Amino acid sequence: MRIFRFCFVIVFALGFSGWTPVYAERIKDLVSIQGVRTNQLVGYGLVVGLPGTGDQTSQTPFTVQSLKTTLAQLGVVIPDNVNPQLKNVAAVLVHAELPPFAKAGQTIDVTVSSVGNAVSLRGGSLLMTPLKGIDGAVYALAQGNLVVGGFGVQGADGSSVTVNIPSSGRIPNGAIVEQEVFSPFGNEDPSLILNLHNHDFTTAMNLVEAVNDFFGPETAAAIDSSSVRVRGPIDASAKVAFVSVLENLQVESGQAAAKVIINSRTGTVVIGQEVRVDEAAVAHGSMSVTIDEDPYVSQPGPFSGGETQAVPSTTLAIEEEDNRMFLFSPGVTLDELVRAVNQVGASPSDLVAILEALQQVGALRAQLIVI
Repeated sequence: MRIFRFCFVIVFALGFSGWTPVYAERIKDLVSIQGVRTNQLVGYGLVVGLPGTGDQTSQTPFTVQSLKTTLAQLGVVIPDNVNPQLKNVAAVLVHAELPPFAKAGQTIDVTVSSVGNAVSLRGGSLLMTPLKGIDGAVYALAQGNLVVGGFGVQGADGSSVTVNIPSSGRIPNGAIVEQEVFSPFGNEDPSLILNLHNHDFTTAMNLVEAVNDFFGPETAAAIDSSSVRVRGPIDASAKVAFVSVLENLQVESGQAAAKVIINSRTGTVVIGQEVRVDEAAVAHGSMSVTIDEDPYVSQPGPFSGGETQAVPSTTLAIEEEDNRMFLFSPGVTLDELVRAVNQVGASPSDLVAILEALQQVGALRAQLIVI
């Protein structure tokens, strides 16, 4: 059976005007302070004590090399011609985020992931692993017992079941910070640069106005649509107090650009709250053409000398939905737009066709973006 579908969309553009409420947000939710940031750390190490679920060392020779180097540092020398065939050791990469202002002696969480063919890291312990930054310097040392959320079991016939990811785990507070990263926040420069998470000229100017109204004129000045310079105190402790007040000020964020995002792979359609439609009338209908092949057998009569043959039989049916035209009234909201489309039973693909038609006639006041 073959089914063909045809969609018909008729749009008549007619005019619109609308109003959108504005909401205030805290400055701390809108910006990040330049220089106050996390830093990525990474290191290579070994997990030991695994219950036979470690690397197959014949296929991962670097695990044996790492183990020999580690034992040599502890005074145990393994001859070069000896390659231990171990199943309770796994080579891993360890990564972590070093928070801003982290001091020596503080602890951070680390994530441990297998780089070989270990089946599971469950029950293992990470040996002391230096964690380095992009500059190659060691900023933390990681060590401890892993917490693994996944597990796997395997039967004698080769069948197996795996839940979550057993080849990766975490060590809460598993690394000790050895040195801190320099931050320009503590220097004697009184200027603070606030970087907006979402670039917007309106939000930047609203932020400047809110800061100047509270702290006084010329305290803040916009650099561009994404950055605002704020003049604070020179003293470090006073600067901390200044920022604690600053980040809790309320700012009205600018209205986002009107966009309709369409995911072509999943059929997801997301319509932003700023999307507006001019007054328009839409007629949407679907036609289904069904072709059903049902051959039958032609049997000749007795002693006729004929041959049995299969005779094709095709049934053709055309069905068209009786959907009425609907009208977008002046002042239509996002909720009314979705409700009107749902009334005609439009699928996501049909909705895309309607939005494209609205854009073609100039009734859709938004960017149509396909990802």
